[in-house]
Amino acid sequence: MSNDRLKMIETMLETNPKDSFLHYAAALEHHKNGDIVTAIKTIKGIIKNDPDYLASYYQLGKLLEERGKVEEAIDIYKQGRSVAKKQNDMKTLGEISEALMLLDVYED
Repeated sequence: MSNDRLKMIETMLETNPKDSFLHYAAALEHHKNGDIVTAIKTIKGIIKNDPDYLASYYQLGKLLEERGKVEEAIDIYKQGRSVAKKQNDMKTLGEISEALMLLDVYED
């Protein structure tokens, strides 16, 4: 089922190659399929091309943590926290702040 979803998303990306949501959905499917490297690469691409796509920061941080790249995850969370503040998105700001606290990062 997940492979079918990924194929469908990839087909949609052919006609909408700049759609951040579709790239994000593809990254989640890659992760579900066990391809965390492609998931990370895909989300890094989203952040590069659409730095205001806020959900990417939390998800990338979690993926990096999963790979044991804690310092890189902290940097990504901090970037995401800045974007969340800029967008005044308190829900995401809270989620990212909690992720940082779980990593013993408490600075503002």
